[in-house]
Amino acid sequence: MNENTGQLLGTIALSMTETSLTPINRLMLGSPLSRRRNAIILVSILLAILTFATVQLLAIFTSLKPDAALIFLTALATTALLSVVPVAILWYLDRRERESPWAIAVALLWGGIIATGLSAPINGQIINQLAGWVSENPMIQETLGPQAALLIGAPIAGPLVEETIKGIGILALLIFLNAEFDNMRDGFIYGALVGIGFNWLESALYVAQTYAEYGFAPWGLQLGARFALFGLSGHTLYSGILGIFLGLMLQTTRNWVGWLAIFLGWFLAVLAHAVNNSLGLVFAIASRAAGAPTPTGGPPPNPGFLETWFQKSILDLIMYAPFILLLIVMLWRSGVWERRVIREELLDEVGQAVTPEEYEAIRRDRMFQSRRIPFLNKRISDQLVKAQHELAFRKRRVRKLGLDLETDPLVLGWRHEAQRLRAMSSDGDRPIV
Repeated sequence: MNENTGQLLGTIALSMTETSLTPINRLMLGSPLSRRRNAIILVSILLAILTFATVQLLAIFTSLKPDAALIFLTALATTALLSVVPVAILWYLDRRERESPWAIAVALLWGGIIATGLSAPINGQIINQLAGWVSENPMIQETLGPQAALLIGAPIAGPLVEETIKGIGILALLIFLNAEFDNMRDGFIYGALVGIGFNWLESALYVAQTYAEYGFAPWGLQLGARFALFGLSGHTLYSGILGIFLGLMLQTTRNWVGWLAIFLGWFLAVLAHAVNNSLGLVFAIASRAAGAPTPTGGPPPNPGFLETWFQKSILDLIMYAPFILLLIVMLWRSGVWERRVIREELLDEVGQAVTPEEYEAIRRDRMFQSRRIPFLNKRISDQLVKAQHELAFRKRRVRKLGLDLETDPLVLGWRHEAQRLRAMSSDGDRPIV
């Protein structure tokens, strides 16, 4: 390609960027969904899955008596409020390159409706099969009590089924919204969002089902335990582990590391989930070994929210210590990678998308800082910083794919966006993006 041809293609791409590269188009750029036929097929499949999952959840909801259904709706609103805390923490972690609200909504939807709705009937079938097996082995039921099938099935069904279905959603985000998925931090964000969505609905469902069975709603037990560690434990942790390893696949330049990361992330997510779900079985076996009588069933305890939250947070810190340490190290390394990419890719943007003074601030950027641009109001400063960071990550992606930087619509689009934002006065006019 000669210089004139490159300039012509760049001009055409920039013209397209200015007129048609809306937030949705940016999200879809490079996605299989950008092709009409693919989009129709994939959206149809997604709607079918969503419909099936919704029907499963509605079947559970309509099986509840009116008073239990009211408890469920109240619990759903309560868990939504509690979920604001982990989402806010993820928002801070994502400060260098905010994810699209559309992608965030899809992640929450997959976890809250699809993963929960698909997992429930599969888990139920596995537990029913185990119940039949337990009935043929009275010694097991005598040892574990009337909840034997659930105690044995919980460490098997939940981890394998739920982490696989949640993982499919995270992988789908990577494939179909790949312009938004850059590194380990992005993977953790999306994975954790899927887990938050799952926890949001499942927690409310367990509160309502316990109320329907025993006549009281275990607010403290369920919500305190399921939102331990500020909502970053449980499903948020499990899915975050898988997501961060999928993000590693994007950061690495070694194909074998990428494929290994997919399997390892899924395995660790299942393992962490199985460790938690095994607690009931371990305690039951230990209790019988100590000479305690066979459990006879009955309602669960009903401690307060703060008491449960504190005790479960301490337990989770101990129980999940290796997984939490691994996540901290990987998030730290991802932060180092992000700052390096921003420094390297924006060096040749000085005089275009970045001023010399801004690049000096980029060079001095540290782990817990949020860069601000002097003499601009906060809103425009935040948007300009986002445009510069998006430009850096896009350039890195284009280089990795071996494509032309000067004709890539997103590279040109984010560069133009940075230039336009800087040219704006700080009178509060909202930039058109």
